[in-house]
Amino acid sequence: MRIAISGTHRSGKSTLIEELSTLLPKYRTVDEPYHLLVEDGYEFSHPPSLEDFVAQLERSLQELSDETGDVLFDRCPIDWLAYISVHADADEFDLDDWLPRVRAALRTMNWIVFVPIEDPDRIHFASSDDDDDSRELVDQKLKELLLEDSLDLDVEVLEVEGEVGQRARSVMRRIR
Repeated sequence: MRIAISGTHRSGKSTLIEELSTLLPKYRTVDEPYHLLVEDGYEFSHPPSLEDFVAQLERSLQELSDETGDVLFDRCPIDWLAYISVHADADEFDLDDWLPRVRAALRTMNWIVFVPIEDPDRIHFASSDDDDDSRELVDQKLKELLLEDSLDLDVEVLEVEGEVGQRARSVMRRIR
């Protein structure tokens, strides 16, 4: 079983993966591309550039092709398509060039768990955080890509809500 946990930043994805890895000890977990790239010495700009998101998309595609067996992925290529599409330089990205690779990678997945921003928001952060607008935009784009399937990616999606235990129980019911 290959499952990706998808959602905008600070939506509770990593917390859900931690909970699921406890409940599914035989599953391997693959950290999100950002952390993997940092471990490899990649230096991200602040705020992230279009190239930074493309690098994460490329790494996500690589991880999907490298990993086999029971795996929980923190993010998937759709996450990066969402971030790229709301980036100021999105017009420089040729989606049509990437779609065949994204579709092929997604065919290796059993399904995707979508962790949306909830109302009220379950994730609290400092008022000094300056990316709340991008967080909302990415969440909306993910809803369009995952729930409405605006790119005809044809992936199974489980949208979860509630506290982490409730989210994990929803995933476990789906696995069974």
